[in-house]
Amino acid sequence: MVDVLISEQGDMTVLTLNRPDKANAVTADMLAAVRDSVRAASGQKVIVLTGAGKVFSAGMDLEAAKTDLPTSPIWDEVSNAIAAHPGLTIAALNGTVAGGALGMVLACDLRVAAETAKLFYPVMRLGFLPQPADPGRLRALVGPARAKRILMAGEKITADDCLAWGLFDRLCPADQVMNQANEMAEAALGASHSHISGIKRLIG
Repeated sequence: MVDVLISEQGDMTVLTLNRPDKANAVTADMLAAVRDSVRAASGQKVIVLTGAGKVFSAGMDLEAAKTDLPTSPIWDEVSNAIAAHPGLTIAALNGTVAGGALGMVLACDLRVAAETAKLFYPVMRLGFLPQPADPGRLRALVGPARAKRILMAGEKITADDCLAWGLFDRLCPADQVMNQANEMAEAALGASHSHISGIKRLIG
């Protein structure tokens, strides 16, 4: 089984985390595949990141956690590659997102999520520091106090609260997540590459 599925749909690339039997827990190879796929899709107008099954990602694979992966720079390489993409990036969260997998979600421009999704990042309990870029991106979305609730108090945030806080941009039934992502992508897919990247640069 391929752990990251790549589907090119015209000017849009869809990347799907594909370990549904393991709740899409990520390994070093999966992270490298996402990073490399995002870089290879630099000419695409839209990238959508989603997961197979009922969970977007449970975070780091338990076996991988016994290696040097918890402190590897590859986490930031993935999120920074997504953030640097000149087109529109959308996280289509088919379910809960946890741990280090949140980094790639925070790096996206937009986030649509299943109504049942939760979000948590238990770095305080696990004894790891979050990846360097994650706290700043989290703070930019929700402010310092809420970022501390997630990173320091280890709270599990419901989809409704994520929407209210600005972490999620839309909620929908799980089976409609990709449809919503496609709707979000329509305007960018109808625009030129330079127009998309120009607006993105202006927003910052």
